[in-house]
Amino acid sequence: MTISEGEPAAPAEKFALTCSRHFPDWLARTGVSIAFTTYQAGKVFFIGLGAEGRLSVFERSFPRCMGLGVGADGRTLALATQHQILRFDNVVPKGGASGAHDAVFAPHATWITGDVDAHDVAFGADGRPIFVNTLFSCLATVSDGHSFRPLWRPPFVSRLAPEDRCHLNGLALEAGRPRYATMVARSDVADGWRDRRANGGLLMDVTGNEVLLESLSMPHSPRVHDGRVWLLNSGAGELGFLDRAVGKFVVVAFCPGYARGLAFVGPYAVVGLSLARENRTFQGLPLDQALASRGAEPRCGLLVVDTRTGDTVEWLRLEGVVRELFDVAVVPGVRNPAAIGVRTDEIQRVISIEEEQDGTPS
Repeated sequence: MTISEGEPAAPAEKFALTCSRHFPDWLARTGVSIAFTTYQAGKVFFIGLGAEGRLSVFERSFPRCMGLGVGADGRTLALATQHQILRFDNVVPKGGASGAHDAVFAPHATWITGDVDAHDVAFGADGRPIFVNTLFSCLATVSDGHSFRPLWRPPFVSRLAPEDRCHLNGLALEAGRPRYATMVARSDVADGWRDRRANGGLLMDVTGNEVLLESLSMPHSPRVHDGRVWLLNSGAGELGFLDRAVGKFVVVAFCPGYARGLAFVGPYAVVGLSLARENRTFQGLPLDQALASRGAEPRCGLLVVDTRTGDTVEWLRLEGVVRELFDVAVVPGVRNPAAIGVRTDEIQRVISIEEEQDGTPS
């Protein structure tokens, strides 16, 4: 395995990564690479293939990395951090390379949101980021003159207030517009969601303020894929989808950890797993009993699940300093990605020039 360090770091707790024997082969067959975020360690990781088809790991540090969105062509990323939404663009021309990497994502735009506890983020139809503003219990988009512009809030939230009333956390777009959202509980008081963590979760259709699923346990990561609405029932460790005909959550696979972060490659779901924090938020959930009944311990890492069978076909496991993940993204058509950070002077030396449209100077 080849590990490319993002920037020098002081001696700290060890980081260990292991994967299933055929995980690199799966990446090669599907023609994708994978990125995931960890706000607990403040990093975004890129998993690809290096020399001789061996796993390559590249990381960059950003404060409180959360949602990670990928543009339709796989050449643009959006990253939600502690007080910013960042846009990255691949500066390597199609078919080109920069050393061992066939993609280098460099930050080219940022919107200062303030610390609004941004969760999921995605690119809207106009190419601008749409994100879950968890602190203000709303979906929002970036603003050139303000911290954010609200787009939608649950009908039971009476006003915009920095109170994290329902812990709105997940967003799914359809045709570039917000369509589905997940939240931990129906609450209109500050931090009220914590009182119903085990079974108060909702999936809503934001276009009609319709509750599609309820009695979920801390749901996250709604995604539209192959004609279905998929999501993670995180507090129970379940991957599944909405059966619209009967209005029920259909469980496809059990995930041995706090499931959060979901992406798809054809029939395969890539699920992020986290260890439970030692605090009340992650204690006393159905996941505890589900793990015990299976003789399992929670883990941190990724699962690749075949949605046709519910089988875990590949896995990646993280141990040491990284204990919690938030989001997972698939980068199509990229074998070995890298990224430019903002903590060193490297960003000063990465310059790309947009092609002139008519070939003459402006």
